Amino acid sequence: MIDLVSRIAALLLLIALVPLLLVLWSVCLAVHGRPVMFSQYRAGKATVPFELLKFRSMRDLRDPGGQPLPDAQRITALGKFLRRTRLDELPGLLNIVRGEMTWVGPRPLLPSTISDLGLRGRRRCAVKPGLTGWSQVNGNTLLSLDQKVELDLWYIDNRGPLLDLKILALTLLVVVAGEKVRVGAA
Repeated sequence: MIDLVSRIAALLLLIALVPLLLVLWSVCLAVHGRPVMFSQYRAGKATVPFELLKFRSMRDLRDPGGQPLPDAQRITALGKFLRRTRLDELPGLLNIVRGEMTWVGPRPLLPSTISDLGLRGRRRCAVKPGLTGWSQVNGNTLLSLDQKVELDLWYIDNRGPLLDLKILALTLLVVVAGEKVRVGAA
């Protein structure tokens, strides 16, 4: 029942945000070109892969050998703004609507990262990944992967409606005030 309510809430929010999403889509298209969306397979609940959606925050610039240039050379001012305010994450509402994610939980990682984390990685996947989470409101890009995993595991052990509401409120503060972003962070 809670999952259905989460999915309906995400759908209603997506509908309400259509004007903002169209503006972001247009600006991203003008600055970053096509594709406007970044998609990547991530590990979901029980490590089942799904396609995470975000607005692109970098240009597709490559060296003479065809390899992508470092993130710091590819990210744009728009991309920094999108990441700082987390507006790049809005397409993730579609992942909630599709039932692949929820509002609050550990952020989804690459399947290879989950594999590298071993038991801790599999334990992170005991719950659905979230659009936001405990590590996102406690340092996010300023944290190491190990620190994020520890915070995620703490969340899994202590999760509940009050903690989720606190995380959502703190997330809104980050969206309004912005967050310092370290380029190249997971």
